[in-house]
Amino acid sequence: MMNPHPYSPAFDIAGFGFVSGALSVDENGDAVAGRTEALEAAMSRLSERLATVDMKLEDVVKTTYFVTDVSLRDEANRHYETVFAEPRPARSFVQVAALPYGATVEIEAIAHKARENETAGTTHTAPRER
Repeated sequence: MMNPHPYSPAFDIAGFGFVSGALSVDENGDAVAGRTEALEAAMSRLSERLATVDMKLEDVVKTTYFVTDVSLRDEANRHYETVFAEPRPARSFVQVAALPYGATVEIEAIAHKARENETAGTTHTAPRER
């Protein structure tokens, strides 16, 4: 089956996976209504894209959220805590005017699959965001 887009859903090189934005759409490509439901749908699509390069959510080291309503941040934070174990991946959270297909959330990610002799990453604490 030919990819209808001029880019790869995910690309891996040197142990890293770069995942194109996963939208809050269902399996048929229809936008998912509801705030929490949209977050869950985008995360499901992200997981599917990771699988194309033999990676999982546990391999994610950085995400970028694009949302059409920045007030979704608190719900996204709570959802992030349920999806990712500590140390959680780094994350950016950006409001945009619109997303394709009427989606309200898009999540892109960078993942890394550690080699046998590598250890897990460490977190660095910065001043708390306001």
